[in-house]
Amino acid sequence: MKSYISLAVLGLVLIAAVMLYQLAPRRMRPVVLLAASYGYVWMLSGALLTFLLFSTASIWATGMVLDALRSRRAAELAEPGASRRAVKQRYQRLMRCMLATGAAANLGVLAALKYLPFFAGLAKPLLAAVGVAAPTAGLGIGVPIGISFYTLQAISYLADVYRGTISADRNPVRLALFLAFFPQIMEGPIARYGQTAARLWEGRPVTAEALFGGSARILWGLAKKLVVADRVNALVKAVFDDYGSYDGGVIALAAVLYTAQLYFDFSGAMDIAVGAGRIFGVSEPENFRQPFASRTASEFWQRWHVTLGSWFRDYVFYPVSLSAPVKRLSAAARRALGSRVGPVAASGVALACVWLGNGLWHGAGGQYLLFGAYYFVLIWTGGLVVPLAERLCLHMGIDRDGRAWHAWQHLRTLAVIVVGELIFRAASAEDALSMVWRLVTTFSFASFADGTVLTLGMDAADVAVVSVAVVVLLVVGHLRERGMHPLRRMWSCPWPARAALLLALAMVSVVFGAYGASYVPIDPMYAQF
Repeated sequence: MKSYISLAVLGLVLIAAVMLYQLAPRRMRPVVLLAASYGYVWMLSGALLTFLLFSTASIWATGMVLDALRSRRAAELAEPGASRRAVKQRYQRLMRCMLATGAAANLGVLAALKYLPFFAGLAKPLLAAVGVAAPTAGLGIGVPIGISFYTLQAISYLADVYRGTISADRNPVRLALFLAFFPQIMEGPIARYGQTAARLWEGRPVTAEALFGGSARILWGLAKKLVVADRVNALVKAVFDDYGSYDGGVIALAAVLYTAQLYFDFSGAMDIAVGAGRIFGVSEPENFRQPFASRTASEFWQRWHVTLGSWFRDYVFYPVSLSAPVKRLSAAARRALGSRVGPVAASGVALACVWLGNGLWHGAGGQYLLFGAYYFVLIWTGGLVVPLAERLCLHMGIDRDGRAWHAWQHLRTLAVIVVGELIFRAASAEDALSMVWRLVTTFSFASFADGTVLTLGMDAADVAVVSVAVVVLLVVGHLRERGMHPLRRMWSCPWPARAALLLALAMVSVVFGAYGASYVPIDPMYAQF
């Protein structure tokens, strides 16, 4: 699934969908979107579309059972003389069982297709002890496009029905469209049912305003990917594939460039998804909020891949934190360590579950578990040492609200992010640790001084193009952080100016993105997770 193929397919599907959608009667427009979505998945995954159909059918049926149980509970509670506590406990057990069954069915498919060899490898010693050979390969049927994304959407839907936040959708076609909407299925964002399902089903006509605004957002995303993300890949790949041949300075450069590559590739994909949704009158949730403006690792993850972070917060962190064992642990920690440190210490249980899940969600490999452990340790210990840091700053006369302290926080957080992405990109946990060790012990600027870095897939022209593009994109991000939206302001201009803007964005992608012998299109980076 090369990027130029998947992006071209997305473009063709989007153009065809817009035309057919606009020509169709309003009541048929959601069906057009569903057909386009299934067609897109089939073109990229073939018969693996079956797993999306299974997920849709299973969560629809489970949601209907949950709704029926809620109705029966309400009826029994209304009967005279009913034991309210006994009725509530009985139906809570039944509903939890149904929720667990529906979630396990979807997670089980995901685990079997994506994680079977990895889990088998971890269990190899135990399996060997009982005389069972651990499988060394998966099921051999591939991984469906978007399964990691639509599985989380499916589970969020079931959890919200269980909690009573939403009612189960009796229309399986509407639920199918929510799960399969083609602009978001490959890389997200991970939407909630209440955010997009109703708007997708309304079938509003495509307006000129929505068409031009969505197209501008799509072209902005393409520019991010083609001009920056794809361009730096040659150097990043060369260093990560053979890091032992380079000193720490080159490894640091590759880690910085990979961080930029991942951001511009993924945020560009989100721009494309949000822009496509806007054309059809759907407001997809934003997935990035200027993450490099963060001052702590915790804040970074509130700004980066926002929909994944909020999913783990709402469906893992809070349920674990509010479970009876963790509440007892929190009370004990509060008594032993005080009202400020105690709850933070006890929250480590829920935080560990979040980061174990976050690491595994990204991939079946030791480097992803190490990536999760890295951020768990940083965020948890960071919360524990806040009181100590405040006392030290007060003792040393450091103004924690001053610009100097804020600048230090930004630089420290950027370093943390770059090291985290180095771990994330490494081929294994062992490679990640080795690269970090070489970065620290062999750091040198010699490769920059003698020009070696310009022989690793990016020449001086590439460096100039990428540098200018990154500055422009980060300045726009900074303006958005301050509440200003340059593209939105440009969009208030007359129609000729808007058309010129679209043409300029397209030309930037063509002229500065797809040129030169070093240009190699790469896979959409988050589509593999």
